[in-house]
Amino acid sequence: MKLKAVLLAACVALPSVPAMAANAALSGDELRQAISGKTVYLRISGFEIPIRYNTGGRMSGTLGAVAASFARGESASDTGKWWVKGDQLCQQWGHWMDGRSYCYRLTKSGSNVRWVRNDGRSGTARIGG
Repeated sequence: MKLKAVLLAACVALPSVPAMAANAALSGDELRQAISGKTVYLRISGFEIPIRYNTGGRMSGTLGAVAASFARGESASDTGKWWVKGDQLCQQWGHWMDGRSYCYRLTKSGSNVRWVRNDGRSGTARIGG
């Protein structure tokens, strides 16, 4: 099973998330400032996948042991690139997600983030230092 299938199944299995208080949709420079140089912890099926968004537009991610065991045939880590396009965070992994690019709309409340991908998938994450 490829990582794409694992992530897709996990996103489908996520319960709907109640609205967060004081939500702020991020766009442009706000979006860039919110994630540039930070680690975003993507919540999937009870565990978190850390994704590091470097200031130069590069990103890296590493699956924990449990997540890696579900990602048969995929590497436990990957790198890619990210950019901001209008009010969306776009990214493309080298291998994960079949190397396809996706864009996300982010709504932030404190360090918590709700994301909606351009294909309609959605979920939550938290932004760390």
